[in-house]
Amino acid sequence: MSETRSDGELLRAAADGDRRAFEELYRRYAPWLTARLRGRCADAGVVDDVVQETFLAIWRGKARYREDGDVAGWLWRIGSRRLIDALRSDGARGRLRQALSRLRHRDEASAEERVLAGVEHGDLAGALVRLSPELRAVLQATVIDGLTTREAAVLLGIPPGTVKTRAMRARKQLREALT
Repeated sequence: MSETRSDGELLRAAADGDRRAFEELYRRYAPWLTARLRGRCADAGVVDDVVQETFLAIWRGKARYREDGDVAGWLWRIGSRRLIDALRSDGARGRLRQALSRLRHRDEASAEERVLAGVEHGDLAGALVRLSPELRAVLQATVIDGLTTREAAVLLGIPPGTVKTRAMRARKQLREALT
């Protein structure tokens, strides 16, 4: 029976050039990261490129894990920022508009939207469900995903001031619903 290495051990070994550790880390997290990023971008090609770039940054030593949080969160921060960079590129702007348009007109809720709606702590679930999709999207990008106002603006295709306004409105509505 083979010994399962921790995420931290795999990251340290991969950073030192251990190909097997890197491959195990990739198998462990690439599907999860891909699914999360596809919740933010409907263009599968862009998402696949971002996942590859995220793991290449680890392999090449450009991204160093400081062991101050969980590995999934660390990978998400790298991947989400790389997605924003990819969406900022000239060729991606048109694809982003198309992807956002498709996402806005879909009937099925994303996995994260279902999780948000299913939170079972007091009246939070109901309060979140009553928020408009625009306000929920801003909360999701800024609170759950930890993006800056500017990053959320790029991701959502709206001005930074609109992100701030929607975040303020969402917090106000949540406070009112929970008091």
